[in-house]
Amino acid sequence: MEDQRYMLDTNTASYLIKGEPAAIREHLRNVPMANVCISSITEAELLLGVAKKPEAKRLPIVVKEFLLRVEILPWDSDSADSYAQLRTACENEGKPLGTMDMLIAAHSVAVGTILITNDKAFYNVKHHLMLEDWTKPIAY
Repeated sequence: MEDQRYMLDTNTASYLIKGEPAAIREHLRNVPMANVCISSITEAELLLGVAKKPEAKRLPIVVKEFLLRVEILPWDSDSADSYAQLRTACENEGKPLGTMDMLIAAHSVAVGTILITNDKAFYNVKHHLMLEDWTKPIAY
């Protein structure tokens, strides 16, 4: 779907920044970059990764370049409402996510994107989310 938007989770964004696996780049070639975004929560996690590795001289540069090229969606009141609903549902099912994962998942639901992740925790609550794993090669 041409208008479909895709939100990269932190793991997928990190893989893309590192250049592996190649399957992620293959998927990206099939999607207009304007349809790809990250949550401001993912931005925070990426910046935390940079802050925790002051000895990594190249990392701040590649993270900054990535952040300049991808749309970063701000966390807003709709995201907060989605968080409350999703967290309640997941806890009632006995399938809570970690705090940052829950925030990213709720943000994706609020803005109607497909969440791109290979994190198995998200797949435990997949009936609440639209998910794709771009670490797997495209099946032609």
